Amino acid sequence: MAAIVYLNFDGIAEQAIEFYSEAVHANEVKKVKFSDFPQDPNYPLPENELHMIMESSIESTGGKIMMSDILPSMKSVTGELVKGNNILISVVMDDKQTLETYFSNLSEGGYVIMPLSQMPWSSCFGMLVDQFGVVWKFNSDADKFLDKVISSK
Repeated sequence: MAAIVYLNFDGIAEQAIEFYSEAVHANEVKKVKFSDFPQDPNYPLPENELHMIMESSIESTGGKIMMSDILPSMKSVTGELVKGNNILISVVMDDKQTLETYFSNLSEGGYVIMPLSQMPWSSCFGMLVDQFGVVWKFNSDADKFLDKVISSK
């Protein structure tokens, strides 16, 4: 299992990426803005949200930090961003059966924000809050998604 620190920001993820990349001497930086990803014509994002970070990662000395912005239009689902809920644990693995088991086990006594399901950016994605209030994000394809979108730019 790869557990990765995941940071959410309120429109300043790009600044955070620059800061953390320099601070930890990142050897690889990947970032995708919402405008880099095909939009649903039935639900277009407002112009100010298109320039926010959808997904990113910085790697340094074998470690990884992932970051994104929380869209104002999604706050009814995600809740307001406050210091304390902007850090979560992201589990990235190809083994979907194990991913499903961990998701099920960790959701006991907590609640599911987004059930595991196929999304345009992942074949298996979901989010939950465990019984201790820790937010967990599950993604079977995080690196594949970033690489695909970046290579198609």
